[in-house]
Amino acid sequence: MKIRSLVSTACLSLALAAGAFQAANADTLRADAALKADENGGTISRYIYGQFSEHLGGGIYDGIWVGPDSKIPNVRGIRSDVVAALKDLHVPVVRWPGGCFADEYDWRDGIGPRDQRPVRKNNWWGDAPETNQFGTHEFMDFIDQIGSEAYLSVNVGSSSPKDMREWVEYMTSPGNDTLANERRKNGRDAPWKVAFWGIGNESWGCGGQMRPEYYADEYRRFQAFFHKSATNQGLKIASGANAEQYEWTDTLMKMAGGEMDGISLHYYTLPTGDWNAKGAATGFGTDQWVSTFARTLKMEEIITKHEAIMDKYDPQKRVGLFVDEWGTWYDVEKGTNPGFLYQKNTLRDAVLAAANFNIFHHHVDRVKMTSIAQTINVLQAMILTDKDKIELTPTYYAFKMYVPFQDATALPLTFTAPQYSAGGNTIPAFNASAARGKDGHVYIGIANMDPADNIVLSVDVSGLKVTKVGGQVLTADKMDAANLPGEKALVAPVDYKGGKIKGNQLTLDIPSKSVVVVQLN
Repeated sequence: MKIRSLVSTACLSLALAAGAFQAANADTLRADAALKADENGGTISRYIYGQFSEHLGGGIYDGIWVGPDSKIPNVRGIRSDVVAALKDLHVPVVRWPGGCFADEYDWRDGIGPRDQRPVRKNNWWGDAPETNQFGTHEFMDFIDQIGSEAYLSVNVGSSSPKDMREWVEYMTSPGNDTLANERRKNGRDAPWKVAFWGIGNESWGCGGQMRPEYYADEYRRFQAFFHKSATNQGLKIASGANAEQYEWTDTLMKMAGGEMDGISLHYYTLPTGDWNAKGAATGFGTDQWVSTFARTLKMEEIITKHEAIMDKYDPQKRVGLFVDEWGTWYDVEKGTNPGFLYQKNTLRDAVLAAANFNIFHHHVDRVKMTSIAQTINVLQAMILTDKDKIELTPTYYAFKMYVPFQDATALPLTFTAPQYSAGGNTIPAFNASAARGKDGHVYIGIANMDPADNIVLSVDVSGLKVTKVGGQVLTADKMDAANLPGEKALVAPVDYKGGKIKGNQLTLDIPSKSVVVVQLN
């Protein structure tokens, strides 16, 4: 049973517009919005569209690394099809090597001749053998090939500040010291630029099960030996809270806020909210469609509350909030290793990604990076591989549609959305955000989370002279529509033709369960 009512949504933390909707017929709703194209809402950091690749399941091996002798086309062992696909996303940053894996990782295992590297057991993810064929040099080669930047996660849980310092110097030192010369011996002359360094991962859990006070002291100890230099200007990111662990953020900001450049936040979306029975990636009904969105939209509340805590200790907003693990987490596909976290990716995931993008755009003064989990073959992936075949997922296409928002100027967009209810949960039928892209055009991104009804959105664009309305739309007939490796994508963007402009009034026809990015010339 579905119930209709009004829910107000404020974009960019501005006052709500006095909008309303009415049911034109059983399949079409109406909503009003107002765009203030002459106001600057801040810069939407391109790093909000970051990725995360952990040594987990097929995330690295098969997903990125096939080895130089593979019959799968590659450059120095890195899959060429994956590189080409990720270049099209303009991936700004990739977080590596974990995740839980990072706090057992010895960076020295992954350097030197590959035939001499040790093989370890991956204790966190399925007890799989970790061959260390993909290490520091291979990761930085991958970063270079896709045109991205690096976010490295330092082992705090089972390592020492000395190990961190030596990894930093190995990668960034330009001198004739022993570590720099070891790097040169291993094939890299010039120092690398590493944009971000995470000091530990999930230190409240798999990174050491620490209390916030204990981790704050550990963070202070580690960062004291993180020596910035002309060639190491990387930002220091503290291991932050899981979801609603507000005490963790409060303690870290109070005890160590002055020594950090950013603090992380992790929040995963489970359809059921039950870690023991999360819900299926496919074959779900309307109830789980709605429950999934109800839980993912908590991201707004969670970010807002962590921001309020950070504002107490950092009113100048110097410290960034890095949502460096987010996305859907379902029950693994039947017949796969439970420790490999392999799940299918559907239209639901694409709409959910867009809904989160719109939330992040509302917090540009504090949210400086996010990294979806994960890039390939794990959780809410951009790409799924099957031997020499790849599948570009619906989530991949959502990221591609939102590329114009990278480093764009956020514009205030206010609206009132109808509600949709099912299975005891209620969600706004859509959310949205707007920005002026670097190309000068204005973009509006819309996630229609209503699984049944189209929405006709009337947008007041006073002060903006629009000559042409275009864009892209991504939707499908089924809620769990998915693509397949090696086959033409069933869920992919097509040209959007549902927009009309008349004077100061922009009218957008938004299909049910869809992602729409409108371009206003």
